[in-house]
Amino acid sequence: MAIPRTDLLAGRTALITGAASGIGRAVAQHFLAAGAQVTLADRDGSVRDVADELGAAGGLMVDATDEDRVGATVVEAEQILGRIDVLVTSHGILTQSPMQDMPLRQWDETIAVDLTSVFLLARAVLPGMLARSDGRIINVASQLGIKGGASLAHYAAAKAGVIAMTKSLALEVSARGVLVNAIAPGPIETPMVDGIDEDWKRAKRAELPLGRFGTADEVAPTAVLLASNPGGNLFVGQVLGPNSGDVMP
Repeated sequence: MAIPRTDLLAGRTALITGAASGIGRAVAQHFLAAGAQVTLADRDGSVRDVADELGAAGGLMVDATDEDRVGATVVEAEQILGRIDVLVTSHGILTQSPMQDMPLRQWDETIAVDLTSVFLLARAVLPGMLARSDGRIINVASQLGIKGGASLAHYAAAKAGVIAMTKSLALEVSARGVLVNAIAPGPIETPMVDGIDEDWKRAKRAELPLGRFGTADEVAPTAVLLASNPGGNLFVGQVLGPNSGDVMP
């Protein structure tokens, strides 16, 4: 897909996590096409190759559940970019299990990767954003954080936490120049969703008013909107839903 080049994010800098593939990679491509300087981060070592391929300003490996590593990664991104104007948290894991069969380690891992890490990243970028009275934090949640999902209680709980945390942080910092919002996509054709069983995906497609899953390129422009000026200036604690009609707030 050819992404039109604009100046919507000209002069802005961004750190994007989960950027080696899926929605994170698409957000990085769209940010770059909109004129932003971007540093990519991912726990997958291929992030360095992806950064080179896209022309990003660096690709950093990070375990986002490691508090010290998150802090070091934010410092490194600030050194590369000069500052971080926008944080997009687009990393995550997705596994399946009925709750009655779910081991505690599966629950704990999902909460750590999909929720606690988002807290760690936001906390790490806030000092610089608040010092400048300027910043955008965009958390990629999920529509399942709003409606739940069978065999996905751990994932839905983590994403509901991301949504609630997004709203709470927005209340804390919006008057100080930092706007915090979430995107809650529906099922998207990404490597993460590829791992879900075909029966679940078939049933989900049948539920969707649009009748199909989305693509990462159809989600990424929402992040560009939230990061842009003036387009994103009035979004505070919002949850935008490119979800094929799965949730209609």
